[in-house]
Amino acid sequence: MKPIKVGIAGLGFGAEFIPIYQSHPYTELVAVCQRSAEKLGQIADHFGIPKRYSRYEEMLLDPDIDAIHINTPIPDHAEQSIAALRAGKHVACTVPMATSIEDCHRIVEAQRQSGKQYMMMETAVYTREFLYVKDLLDQGKLGRIQFLRGAHQQEMAGWPGYWEGLPPMHYATHAVGPLLALAGREAESVNCLGSGRIDTRLAEKYGSPFAVESALFRLRDSELAMEVTRSLFETSREYVESFDVYGDLMSFEWQQLEREAPVVFTGESGERVKIPDYADRLPEEIRKFTTQGVYDASENKHLSFTQGSGHGGSHPHLVHEFVMSIVDNRSPFPDVYTSANWTCAGLCAHESAMNRGAAIYLPQFRKHGKFKE
Repeated sequence: MKPIKVGIAGLGFGAEFIPIYQSHPYTELVAVCQRSAEKLGQIADHFGIPKRYSRYEEMLLDPDIDAIHINTPIPDHAEQSIAALRAGKHVACTVPMATSIEDCHRIVEAQRQSGKQYMMMETAVYTREFLYVKDLLDQGKLGRIQFLRGAHQQEMAGWPGYWEGLPPMHYATHAVGPLLALAGREAESVNCLGSGRIDTRLAEKYGSPFAVESALFRLRDSELAMEVTRSLFETSREYVESFDVYGDLMSFEWQQLEREAPVVFTGESGERVKIPDYADRLPEEIRKFTTQGVYDASENKHLSFTQGSGHGGSHPHLVHEFVMSIVDNRSPFPDVYTSANWTCAGLCAHESAMNRGAAIYLPQFRKHGKFKE
């Protein structure tokens, strides 16, 4: 088959994906886009990428590009995703999908009209830990899931300016995604409370005063509920991007400290477990990228790796899922509907927090059928 020709927009965190696309047996990385001409040239030269664009709109006009991977600032995700879909490109976009419910609807409609694939590149559902727990679930070892809990606490001081004062739940997919994926359901409604206060200078940016937002979700067509806690500024905590799952036969709890191992409980006894790597599920050419990447070297650090430990080896799994959804002409996981639900879970949670915990029902994007992985 002809290789899928890919263009990457945004070369901060996005640079991590360059060698994965260059090594994948079904893709050819033909173009990169970055507003800074100097950085654009440096990265393109380093990786030997032939086409360089400083304007996103120009890259979309290139008929040689089949798919766009968007790694730009959060406020740009919606418009750039819609523009790429309308230009006839498959779209992979880093989280979150959008910053408003209206824009989630617009992306869903653009995907429907284009017939191209859309995948929100949620790292948390391709980490080693998630794949391990998913195996426990699929093998029946967890039994019936009774409750789920997720947390994403991260100090964002020093990140680009658009992060300052961002409502905590507007970037909740890392905590929401694993829970809903394991439950096999969509979020239906949410009650969320805001707690504490951040500095006035930060709060004024988005009109969001809370240091922490903590939410309870009811799941659609399910007896399950789940809890999600999120913080971004002025809350003392080591970085954690975690999930806990409680079953009637076995439960999994994330470790308190990053250097520790997670715990599996069977009945009233528990033990720490070593999580395996899952590189063997990938084409041989990209297996090495579960443990190494562009930002490994001490002189070449990116904040998402300094605080996030490389996202649990998820990057090559994400690329492979996106690519194979195009090759097989099937929906990726998460698809456009699931991505919209996971994103709106956080948006609606923040709306609830701003209304003193009032119940907010999420919009339904999927016209027919239930959640299907």
